[in-house]
Amino acid sequence: MAAKKTKQIDPEKVLKTIEEQFEMFQILNEEGEVVNPDAVPDLTDEELVELMSRMVYTRILDQRSISLNRQGRLGFYAPTAGQEASQLASHFALEKEDFILPGYRDVPQIVWHGLPLWQAFLFSRGHFVGNQIPEGVNVLPPQIIIGAQYIQATGVALGIQKRGTKAVAVTYTGDGGSSQGDFYEGINFAGAFNVPAIFFVQNNQYAISTPRELQTSAKTIAQKAVAAGIPGVLVDGMDPLAVYAATKDARERAVNGGGPTLIETICYRFGPHTMAGDDPTRYRTSDTDSEWEKKDPLVRFRKYMEGKGIWNEEKENEVIERAKEEIKEAIKKADATPKQKVTDLINIMHESELPLNLKEQLEIYTAKESK
Repeated sequence: MAAKKTKQIDPEKVLKTIEEQFEMFQILNEEGEVVNPDAVPDLTDEELVELMSRMVYTRILDQRSISLNRQGRLGFYAPTAGQEASQLASHFALEKEDFILPGYRDVPQIVWHGLPLWQAFLFSRGHFVGNQIPEGVNVLPPQIIIGAQYIQATGVALGIQKRGTKAVAVTYTGDGGSSQGDFYEGINFAGAFNVPAIFFVQNNQYAISTPRELQTSAKTIAQKAVAAGIPGVLVDGMDPLAVYAATKDARERAVNGGGPTLIETICYRFGPHTMAGDDPTRYRTSDTDSEWEKKDPLVRFRKYMEGKGIWNEEKENEVIERAKEEIKEAIKKADATPKQKVTDLINIMHESELPLNLKEQLEIYTAKESK
């Protein structure tokens, strides 16, 4: 009797089947029209106005921060224009008790979570006061090491889980960050321990100058969640309602014991990677920029809000003027902060007695600074 022939597995078919499951989640199209009515989140008109206000405010903050950087009044700065829906609509779905572990482009989220703007400016200048987070503001300073915040977020989420609190740890990186080992280590550990965490990959198409298609051969970054055994979601990152809905769902699942989620938001940064010499015209075409400008999250959301009769030019101008005034006051307060000294850094390094080597350095720098 002939042996029964074993059916051969087709790994390419398996991969294709998985990839086909990751469809783009969208609620508003580029014209601000609802294309997915069943998924529209339950937000009041007042909440929608607040979200739009934060997006407009943050666009002005970005413009002023670029200007201040060029004047030499800010240090390191990573522009945010184009990513307001990804950043602020995701934050809008969070609660005060949630912890945010940002990357260096994610200053807007931690400002709206409670970090005073003047301290955010000091962070940009490298001043230690910019990292002294006020009591009750659940954020960590922006991470400069690409992807490292993923591992930290998993640790924070594990702590939340052990304390039994109804909160989540939320972290952000870019498409370039998903190529780091820390990215997979973070989501894998989070999945293994089923911790309450939300991992964002803001796929803005370029890791500095490296295009997304050179980052990975995976059709989506969201599908990388499968390897860690956690849910993955692909979202239109220029659509505030879709980002909010996806984040809200992930948070509710996490606080109810459902574990972590990986969310990939498809977005675009209109400016350079950072203000430290990057020139996007060397690796992006004007045609590409023009295509993405048609998807501008502020334009899209503005059309939706005007269609509902809850937003107009007068309201937008009020937000713009308020933003300009508050930014002016914040930079004045940052300017008034005493200059950072080496002795300051030594004195705040240890809570108890300084070790001998630092005592020696403290004496040396105290003498230098007294001259």
